[in-house]
This record gives sequence, C-alpha cells and structure tokens, in this order.
Amino acid sequence: MSLWTAGEAATATGGDASADFTATGVSIDTRTLQPGDLFVALKAERDGHDFVAKAFEAGAAAALVTHRPDDVPATAPLVIVPDVLQALEALGRAARARTRARVLGITGSVGKTSAKEMARTVLSAQGRTHAAEASYNNHWGVPLTLARMPADAEFAVIEIGMNAPGEIEPLAKMARPHVGLITTIAAAHLEAFGSLEGIATEKASIFEGLEEGGTAIFDGDLPVSQLQRIEGPAGTAGGPVLRFGTDASCHFRLRDVRLAEGRTIAQADTPAGPLTYKLDTAGRHFAMNSLGVLAAVEALGGDLVRAAMDLSRWEPPAGRGTLETVVLDPANRGEALSLLDDAFNANPASLAAALEVLASYTPTDGVGRTVKGRRVAILGDMLELGSDEMDLHAAVADDPFMADIHLVHCAGPRMRALYDALPDEKRGQWAETADDLTANPSRLVDAGDVVLVKGSKGSLVSRVVDAIRKLGHRDAL
Repeated sequence: MSLWTAGEAATATGGDASADFTATGVSIDTRTLQPGDLFVALKAERDGHDFVAKAFEAGAAAALVTHRPDDVPATAPLVIVPDVLQALEALGRAARARTRARVLGITGSVGKTSAKEMARTVLSAQGRTHAAEASYNNHWGVPLTLARMPADAEFAVIEIGMNAPGEIEPLAKMARPHVGLITTIAAAHLEAFGSLEGIATEKASIFEGLEEGGTAIFDGDLPVSQLQRIEGPAGTAGGPVLRFGTDASCHFRLRDVRLAEGRTIAQADTPAGPLTYKLDTAGRHFAMNSLGVLAAVEALGGDLVRAAMDLSRWEPPAGRGTLETVVLDPANRGEALSLLDDAFNANPASLAAALEVLASYTPTDGVGRTVKGRRVAILGDMLELGSDEMDLHAAVADDPFMADIHLVHCAGPRMRALYDALPDEKRGQWAETADDLTANPSRLVDAGDVVLVKGSKGSLVSRVVDAIRKLGHRDAL
C-alpha cells in the first residue's frame, strides 16, 4: 500500500523530488529498513547521508536528504530539503492532517510504553490501529511515528516523552491528540526539573496539543501540589477531564487489585458500571495503567467492555517486567529459576512496583543448592534523580515489600547506599558495575529462585539478565 508518493512527499516537506517514486514505509535506519521505504537521512551520532547508498542497496524507494551524496547515482530518487529533521516533522504533520484516525497521546514518568502497548492491543481489535514502535517518543520518534501512519488508520497511539523542559508541548501540537493521557508523575529525569511539581508541569503540557473538545485523562491519586499543575492545562481544550486511580474522586476508580503468580485481577468502577478484568502479567502499576487506557478507549469512542476483556492479551515489552523460565539442567525440569526482566529503566516508583511484583511470586523449594527457593532482587543504579539520589536509593530498604525479599544484589555507586541500608541477612553482593556481577552469575541465583533484575538503562544491568539466561536453556512462560 502506498504511503508517500514523490509528489506528496515534496508537497509535505517543501522539497524537490528528483524522480517519481512510491514509498510504502519510512525508515531512519538501514539496519531495519524494508524494501520500499523512504530513507530519512537524519544527523545523529552519524550523518544519515553516509548511509544513503546503503539504503538504496537495501531496496529504499527514495531518500530524504539535504544533498545528493557523492556515492549516490544522479538518477537516484531523492527529496532534497534544507533540513532533514524539519522535513521529517513536516511529513509527520502532513500525515496527521490527512488521517481521520482518532488519536491518543500518552505521556507520564512511568508506564508510557506499557500503556501505549496496552492501547495498541485493545484498539487493534476494534479498528485499524497505528502505534509507535518501541519507545519512539522524542523529537524524531514522534514525527517518524506520524509519518508512518497509513491514511486509512482508524486509531493512532502516539507516545510522547521528554528529557528537559519544553519538549512535550511541540510534540503534542504535532500529534494533535483527541485524547491525552498522563500515566503518572514520578522521580524520573528529576535532575533536569528540580521537583516533581516541575515534572507535572511539563507532562501537563501534552494537553496544550489536544484537539478542540478533546479529553484529558490523568492519575487522580497524585498529591495536590502536582494535581494543581495538571488540572489547569487539562481544561484548556474545553472537553471532558477524567481522573483514574483509587481516590473516591476518580471517574475510573480502581477498587481492588490482586497479584498472584504472574497474573493481576482488577476490579474497577467506571461511568459505564463495574468491571472485573484480568492481566496475564503481575503488577499493581500495570492495573493502574490499564485503567487509564480503558478511560482513553471510551473517550476515543471504543467499546469499553471489549477492551477490558482484550487486556488479557497484552504482554509487557521486552525488559519491562517480562517473565521467563531459565532451565538450568535440561535433564531435570525442576532445576529452573524464574526471571523477571525489568532492566530497561528504573526510578523509585517503578522499583517499588517491581518489588511488589517480586513479592507476589512463590519460589520453589527443594530444587537448588540452598534447598529453600528465594526471591532475589538484582538492582542497578537509578539515574537522573538529582541531588537526593543517595537518599532515594537508601530509602528502598524501607519499602514494605522488601520484607518479602530474601536476597538483594546491588551494582553501581548509587546502589551502594541501598546495600549499606539493608539488614545483613538480605545483603548479597555489591559491585561497582553491572559487568562485575556477570563474572559468576551462578553465585547470584539458584534453581527455585524468582529473580528480579531492574535498573536504569545506563546502569547496564541488562547484562546481568543476559548472563543469567546463559546459565541454561531459556523457555518463555
């Protein structure tokens, strides 16, 4: 199916097309480029113009460039523009303008990608749905997602993130959502904002991009000081303002959450009546995210009850709480451990949620060296927390679910603060880096254990996940 013709791309970007073409996709990376894609030669760590020839070798239909690279034939179909990123933004705006899709924009300190994937899962059962890949939520990810949107999409889910003040509003105005959802506010990127209230102000700017009469949805359990930063912008579009959470004021109210061996049962009150539904993944935070998604589905005109039923088909993205079995001895099925890979990112709120999930699992006794199965947490540094980072790490020792954790291994200078705050019987190993823990992973875990690995992406604690997987034969649960 055609996504962009030469004429459409030139008109959208204000560029000059050197030849006719029809593109069926848009790509910024030759490693994942598909035949028929329009290659966008962005400048990042490397200049995309250095890869235009390779893009054509891989089957690109055309390339969006500022000039023809020397190694590209004069006959190659190009769209020549003054600035490639600005042209990609223009392409995204043009795609948004031509679609009749109902658009959901999602932001939040925690849970953006999970909520985006939940929305993709449930909306896909109700109409043609377009959504961002991975965590494509920044200054190039949002326009790229929009530029890839088919003209006949019925729903679109756009994830919008930030690292510094002032980043969300222009992306929201580009996406022009009919519904804006803030999952929650937490201590992520605190270093750049100074306070949770500052983060709330930035996240609330997603509502500045709402279509007239659009719906604003946000976590109603937040402290008053943060809600005050959100409520004003939430009403700027003149449409409905909805809260979700456990507070009595919430329009979508979570009444009960039960976690048990990898599943979540949620009971909620909604404007359409009470709902009971299941997630095939453990997590109170996932239940809360799902409630915000259900509110968004109804605001988009979708079927609320059907969406609640379809939530059981959602699985967390890789590195965000996925559960798998690592079989240590294939000759003896009992010699295995359960691995919770939550190593993509971390902040105090998401770590607290992960510890509750770990506490909900029952280890297996009698199959390992230690005889008793254990709940084991392997934790890497939480980054970008600002001047209070050491106190925030040490405070994890006081988490109520830490009482159910048998052993904690820590990696990184910040996690040393937690390690020192733990009681002696919970202390496992501490290492300066995650790589230091990978040298002998069999000393960290044992058969029968349930193991959580979590840390900020920059802590590289995902390498511990890989080391544990290599201990045996991995089976997905």
